[in-house]
Amino acid sequence: MTVLTGTPRTFSVGEVAVDSGVAPSAVRFYENHGVINAVRTAGNQRRFDGSAACRIQVAKLAQRAGLSVREIAALFADLSADPTPDEWAGVAHRLVTEVEERVRNLKAQLAALESGTRLCEIGRDDPAR
Repeated sequence: MTVLTGTPRTFSVGEVAVDSGVAPSAVRFYENHGVINAVRTAGNQRRFDGSAACRIQVAKLAQRAGLSVREIAALFADLSADPTPDEWAGVAHRLVTEVEERVRNLKAQLAALESGTRLCEIGRDDPAR
């Protein structure tokens, strides 16, 4: 028996939704924001590659960690269409670094709030203001 190789299998919005545990509208949301990419069929249907469900699952994790969809899209911008384990490890490292920085900032804010300083004075010297 001869196995023919052709174009890789693609997935519909519904299939990606089931595989990633989100509603079909969320799949379209992530596509609209550049987290996942689709190609269109001749009938104008969206078709996604095999990494779409994984990207959505990682995006949901990143959102729980406080990243915006725009930040997540930037995080994924350099991933290949079929990310390697090393590429995913790079994403994981960048996520860990970002979350650690956010935790440091939150702890600093908590310390400031607990310091007894008047609320209107907290952040007065913050360069991010």
